[in-house]
Amino acid sequence: MDRRAFLTTSALAGLGLAARQATAGVVPPDALPPATVARVLSTHPAGLAANRVAAQVLREGGSALDAAQRGVMVTEADSEETSVGYGGLPNADGVVELDAAIMDGATLNAGAVAGLRDIKHPIAVARRVLERTPHVLLVGDGARRFALEQGFPAEDLLTPASRKAWEEWKRSRTLPATTHDTIGMIVRTPDGRMAAACSTSGLAWKLPGRVGDSPLVGHGLYCDERAGGACATGIGEEVIKVCGSYQVVEFLRQGIDPQEAVRRVIERILRRNPAMRREFIGFVALRADGAVGTGSTTPGFKAAVCTGADHELRDAPVL
Repeated sequence: MDRRAFLTTSALAGLGLAARQATAGVVPPDALPPATVARVLSTHPAGLAANRVAAQVLREGGSALDAAQRGVMVTEADSEETSVGYGGLPNADGVVELDAAIMDGATLNAGAVAGLRDIKHPIAVARRVLERTPHVLLVGDGARRFALEQGFPAEDLLTPASRKAWEEWKRSRTLPATTHDTIGMIVRTPDGRMAAACSTSGLAWKLPGRVGDSPLVGHGLYCDERAGGACATGIGEEVIKVCGSYQVVEFLRQGIDPQEAVRRVIERILRRNPAMRREFIGFVALRADGAVGTGSTTPGFKAAVCTGADHELRDAPVL
């Protein structure tokens, strides 16, 4: 092929790529229209109550970080939520171990704790790690000692219902763990400030010391307000293997529609391990302009969405 023919072919290929991008929902980030109202996006039906508190914090002038922390604390304090905070199902030894992380979308600064015992609000401890230490992640006894030094009270997190479930599991070793896990939340203020937070008691009956994706920046959550934010829920080990939340946000940065971004990451997980089609993994994504994407590997996943004063629970598509 001579040089002129090569250049012609290359130009036509480039036009074809541009056309495919245009039909695939690719929009340059700088071309996105700005959002003018606050948006809060979180995982599971419990996210509705959490979103309402987060939205109220924003109405009162709180920051995106304030809203994300306060919203997640609602779920952490709910004893009926068996996969988050107080009332969370324990590990194999009957001990509740909590993980949480919070991330500032403006600076990319983050704080996290993992394997934290006896502290009801790990997300608040994670915020202290962000603001009062040079570190990102504290674990185990070190995280507990830091929390106590910061004035957080030690409390027994094992409720009577959780203890009963653990004792039954010890006898039978067949009791299902839980139907879902994790409260993940992404907040966007009307002026474009963003933050994300994630909290969980992890997999029920887990080996002591097991840590999933929730407190790991780039896995359970990621937030960069120039592109957007994402949170994951479900089988954390599989999310970790593909850097799930980070990858969703990087697709947003490339101009990919948030729904398509979530689909691509779930597709990557399933391509690597098709057996995950029988297990639950879900993502929520909030683009810098406020557009939302959700999806999961199995039916039944719901996302709580707040736009201004409107709150709704949406069925996430199976992707």
